[in-house]
Amino acid sequence: MATIPITTRGAEKLKAELHKLKTVERHSVINAISEARAQGDLSENAEYEAAKDRQGFIEGRIQEIEGKLAAAQIIDPANVDADGKIVFGATVDLEEEKSGEKVTYQIVGEDEADLKQGLINISSPIARALIGKEEGDTAEVQAPGGIKHYEIVGVRYA
Repeated sequence: MATIPITTRGAEKLKAELHKLKTVERHSVINAISEARAQGDLSENAEYEAAKDRQGFIEGRIQEIEGKLAAAQIIDPANVDADGKIVFGATVDLEEEKSGEKVTYQIVGEDEADLKQGLINISSPIARALIGKEEGDTAEVQAPGGIKHYEIVGVRYA
């Protein structure tokens, strides 16, 4: 089984979701199923069907998260020492060469990526273009609007 890189923050987020699903959501849906059963005929009971569907979703999500955590390689960016090279978990300050627009991204795992928060997936085009580069280098990224060139202004492991 291949390992999946994830930051400590991402692993904690998955563990919290798993805990909520097992302790709150699972019990809630069991109660909803028993209430719907008490209403009588199950063949035409929409509440029962909805609760069973919800139960299937919850159990599937629990299995998915447990599988991801079992395969996870948890990386604490604060403990990374890559001699200034961009690696998984690094926070990178970039400046787009044409517009001068400055952006900051942290390279994270698939489950924790959120572009609005500056968290980009390790397998995204921009992350792949940045991996292995250092401060002062230029990264060429194939974007939907064409090729963009970013100067790497800073690299941090936080």
